[in-house]
Amino acid sequence: MSLGVVLGFCGAILAGIIAFATAFRAKASLARWAFSAGLGLLALESFCSAIVADRAVPIAATVAPDPLLIARVVYWERLAFCSMALLPFTWLLFSLTYSRGNYLQFLLRWRILLGASLLLPVGLSITFYSGLVFPSRETHVFPNQETSDVWLLRLGTPGLALALTFLLSSVLVIMNLESTFRATVGTMRWRIKFMILGLGVLFAVRAYTSTQLLLFSSVHLTLLELNSGALLLACLLILRSLFRAGHFDLNVYPSHAVLHNSLTVLLAGVYLIIVGSLAKVVQFLRVDWSFESKAFLVLAAIVLLTVVLLSDRVRLYSKRFISRHFQRPLYDYRTVWRTFTQATASRVEQADLCNQVVKLISEVFQALSVSIWVVDERKEKLVFAASTFLSLAKAGDLTMEPGDATEVIAALTAHPQPVDLDSSQEIWAAALRRSHPEEFRKGGNRVCVPMVAANELLGILVLGDRVGGISFSVQDFDLLKSASDQAAANLLNIQLSQRLSQAKQLEAFQAMSAFFVHDLKNTASTLSLMLKNLPVHYQDPRFREDALRGISKTVEHINDLISRLTVLRHDLDVKATGCDLNDLVNQTLNGQDKLPGVQLLKELRPLPKVWVDAAQIQKVLTNLVLNAREAMAGGGIIRIETSQRNRWAVLGVSDNGCGMSPEFLNRFLFRPFSTTKKKGIGIGMFHCKMIVEAHHGRIEVESELGKGTSFRILLPLESGAVSGNGTPGRS
Repeated sequence: MSLGVVLGFCGAILAGIIAFATAFRAKASLARWAFSAGLGLLALESFCSAIVADRAVPIAATVAPDPLLIARVVYWERLAFCSMALLPFTWLLFSLTYSRGNYLQFLLRWRILLGASLLLPVGLSITFYSGLVFPSRETHVFPNQETSDVWLLRLGTPGLALALTFLLSSVLVIMNLESTFRATVGTMRWRIKFMILGLGVLFAVRAYTSTQLLLFSSVHLTLLELNSGALLLACLLILRSLFRAGHFDLNVYPSHAVLHNSLTVLLAGVYLIIVGSLAKVVQFLRVDWSFESKAFLVLAAIVLLTVVLLSDRVRLYSKRFISRHFQRPLYDYRTVWRTFTQATASRVEQADLCNQVVKLISEVFQALSVSIWVVDERKEKLVFAASTFLSLAKAGDLTMEPGDATEVIAALTAHPQPVDLDSSQEIWAAALRRSHPEEFRKGGNRVCVPMVAANELLGILVLGDRVGGISFSVQDFDLLKSASDQAAANLLNIQLSQRLSQAKQLEAFQAMSAFFVHDLKNTASTLSLMLKNLPVHYQDPRFREDALRGISKTVEHINDLISRLTVLRHDLDVKATGCDLNDLVNQTLNGQDKLPGVQLLKELRPLPKVWVDAAQIQKVLTNLVLNAREAMAGGGIIRIETSQRNRWAVLGVSDNGCGMSPEFLNRFLFRPFSTTKKKGIGIGMFHCKMIVEAHHGRIEVESELGKGTSFRILLPLESGAVSGNGTPGRS
């Protein structure tokens, strides 16, 4: 029995055992079932390939092999290809769901590709089953010009299409697994590293063998041996990963932009370019067998380089080697500080900031276990904020008792310096150690770093499980303290911003409530008086008429109040059309030029068309005229004029009424719920400003107490300056 047969059967048995054991474990999930199905299909394919390798040897050694034996070999190879037809879908599904908390978003985004990965290969294998693989007898010319007849398993067009599909899906699977790996940090990365590495090696080798199938259109026994060996090696790495509990239960959230900065795409592109170039050289020199070894060496070098680049230990030791022997600091402080500042500056939520901080700290200090506990507002509890190794449920089980948390807060407030928890004999240090369990026996000492800003303890940063178990140095402590202080300053800014936002919301609610309650109180008083008189004067027809009119006015007033308040909740829908502003003014003022005690003067100058929403501008003009009339209790003059100022159309409304104080004009005029009228609620001018700004215009105001007020509405004259949704258009 040859080596290829042994590898094939061993790989099939081991893959089958892992698939069966994984499928029936607790906490079944979509990723677990996809993994079991994919590994089971690989086991079946490896089993078929082992039979093909076992029976192909006597065919190659016989000048006239038995046709029945050839038919059996073709049957098993076609069965292997049918098994391979289901692999793209199952492993793509696994790569999109494995350890991802947002896998539903990825499934929705990749639904078309997932459907194609299932329908296309399966359709090819069913429809063109007999054309997948067929036997071929060919004459082989050796370098010494001797010839020999050999039997080959040739791939038909459906088989080549299936190999191409599998090649593309292999690259996509590795790319998705890389995206998941990049999104992890600390212990989360440690848990899934060997699973990602095992599957990466498997699909990298399968990508290589698929390129060989496409280049030479035939199945060689060496390719079957490579596939079987890769499956066996991948199963051993996967077994190593399965002993690390919790890797199927991780919830990381990788970015949707998986193609950006993807190492997989770069390596796959480089590899395919090299293999394609070698294929042309081999075709020219006619040395087929040397090409396979060279291409495999290229693949092995790329895989080895990837493994080295992903090794945390190699990266840490390389940093220390350079620092010791080339007199370079262990950290490039400018780079670290720039990265830290840029990554945390845009975080406006406490959870986002803490998650980013633990990730950065873990990467900079090569500590797999990093967590942050935030001090609550009463300074009595430590609340879990973020971690690279603790889930929310597990952190809840590790939460300190209030008494222990108070001791920790008091101790770190008094001495806000980094502390080695494992060497400290303090009671509060023991409480922190219980809240940050060790994942590794040789992970080094755990360190606690207080997060202090404005002389106030805001949180606690705890590190442990350092790569290589290396102790933290004074240089590490200095950088840790600086990073924690920066994170604390950002955390304090977020907390202060949230308090300010809550205060503003409360102030707005109180202002709105005051005006709203005042208006409703007057309305309720009117209805209350009416109800008191109702039993006495109900028989009087005139009372009933007055009561109905009063109720009607009350309902109208409440509806008007509600309609004006809804202005604050809705965006304006500006439907701009070309209008003559002077005609718009005349239409709006029609019927208002005979107001008692008020003289309405119009000075309308010729203007180009303006692009505005006529109904909205009419609301603005009506509100300004009504305000001007109410400002002149004893009568007066309201002047409406239009003019052109550069590229602006100007609509002016002025009166000689009571005017406004400079303080009200500068601070309250356009704020909601600010008014000088006894019956107003302060929505009108706020609404006017919203309408004008939606047209990309502006309002100018001049006022003086006892002399009157002048409003000027400036609207752009450019054609198409306002689009249908209130956004700038093109001139």
